[in-house]
Amino acid sequence: MKIKNIELEQVAGFREQWPSEDLPELAFVGRSNVGKSSFINSFLGRKKLAKTSSVPGKTRTINFYRINDKFRLVDLPGYGYAKVSKKEKAKWDKLINEYLHQREALREVFLLVDIRHEPTALDKQMYDWIRETGFTGFVIATKFDKIKKSQIQKHIKQIMKKLEIDDEGLIFAYSSETKHNKDVLEEQVDVIVNY
Repeated sequence: MKIKNIELEQVAGFREQWPSEDLPELAFVGRSNVGKSSFINSFLGRKKLAKTSSVPGKTRTINFYRINDKFRLVDLPGYGYAKVSKKEKAKWDKLINEYLHQREALREVFLLVDIRHEPTALDKQMYDWIRETGFTGFVIATKFDKIKKSQIQKHIKQIMKKLEIDDEGLIFAYSSETKHNKDVLEEQVDVIVNY
């Protein structure tokens, strides 16, 4: 899968703004400081497509990216949020839940976790939901370049244990800097979109 054209098709703060369900969608979800925007920019090969920030929780909307007119990559707001009011947090929760539960075009949900840290209780809750809803349970372990090569297996095992994953093949260690595993992920996305 070569990404030729990308369009930020819709920024949706509520359900009525979602685009029509004419294309398969792949959603990406994770804690607010997991590096989701950096991952999206790196994976799509664009420097400033998704807004990155030193302040976690910058994505407060659902962002729909139209890729090659074949599928949408959907960037969901981070959870375990930055410093926002309870009202704002409740609004994000509702937005994420509505999308995950009601979107017919949704083909797969990828959970992003930071490879350096043990997944949190919220990560586990999200992962359980992903599996219970019938999705495969792919995990993208970001910030791969920030740990020593000798430590990688230890960190992968930690993620597997915490999220109760039996198949290591479901975990993609990824670096937004070096684009480690980008080709493998592209192949996986291709399979899902063309299934």
